[in-house]
Amino acid sequence: MINIEDFKKIELTVGEILSAEKIPDTDKLLKLSVNLGEEKPRQIVSGIALYYPDINVLIGKKCFFVSNLEPRIIRGIESQGMICALSDSNGLFSLVVPEKDVPPGTKAK
Repeated sequence: MINIEDFKKIELTVGEILSAEKIPDTDKLLKLSVNLGEEKPRQIVSGIALYYPDINVLIGKKCFFVSNLEPRIIRGIESQGMICALSDSNGLFSLVVPEKDVPPGTKAK
């Protein structure tokens, strides 16, 4: 369990996926370029490739990202955030998306 003060530290930001590419020699990993409403796009590595056989469907999709994680190197590639998704034990998978069309950079409250 975490307290509310720890939870408040998490920044959830709407980002628009600009590009997606499979990371060689992996089954699950994609390298995403994401517009989070900043000066330049961020690079985010995510293990969602198995859910998107056609990664082109991700281009233009807006969803939530954790935008204040420390960068992490995954398979030699820097990841500058984390995509928010959910799944259940039956294999149901979904990205966490805003209900309305909000601009990239919009923060969750």
